[in-house]
Amino acid sequence: MPDKLSIEHIRRKAFQLALFDLDGTLIDSAPDLAAAVDHCLHTMGLPVAGEAKVRSWVGNGAPVLIKRALTYGVDCWDKHNRHPSGKPELTDEFVAKAYRHFLDFYQQNNVANTRLYPGAVELLEHWAKQPGIQMGLVTNKPEQFTLPICQQLSIAQYFKVIYSGDTFAARKPDPLPLLKACETLRVAVAETIMVGDSRNDLLAAKNADITGVCVSYGYNHGGPIAAEKPDVLVDSLTELM
Repeated sequence: MPDKLSIEHIRRKAFQLALFDLDGTLIDSAPDLAAAVDHCLHTMGLPVAGEAKVRSWVGNGAPVLIKRALTYGVDCWDKHNRHPSGKPELTDEFVAKAYRHFLDFYQQNNVANTRLYPGAVELLEHWAKQPGIQMGLVTNKPEQFTLPICQQLSIAQYFKVIYSGDTFAARKPDPLPLLKACETLRVAVAETIMVGDSRNDLLAAKNADITGVCVSYGYNHGGPIAAEKPDVLVDSLTELM
């Protein structure tokens, strides 16, 4: 296993490739995701969840997000003792229909209230000016949303590769997308860092023998990322400059 890079190494730019997560790391997309999730739940006749709960569900890709939301909705149905004859069942058809409602709404409203985190553009711009440093994006977000959101927020130009949750057969925490980025850009894993906010980012980095850098302000399924013991932990991306 290669030695992990410290924050001092990163500040001295002792790496050649920085891979970034998107949601919870570079952008706060929870408000728009929550609106789409609640629209989906309401349309399917289930109680809405609200932004706070949705924030704790983000990180494993949209299909998992919707399954978590639907499970929550059915659990709420049970707790309120609604008549069992009207209770929805989470059949494959029901889940697929709910997912389509989510996708349709989010397609039209994915940057209504999504914003870049403070320090994100500053770091991307700073590293873009450094010779010998490449950057890539590795997210579990569906491909149909990833590039349009990056383009509308004016960050797409910083990345040499952009990999989404459905680009390959596996997504984070599987190391495949990270290793593919290293292979495509011809950079060794020992000279690569993965910057994310959740244990999926950290596990993907660990499984690829890549240095895992985490931000403390992200989603991480509602728990503190510090508990996962990342190689480097920062409160702001500007700390890496």
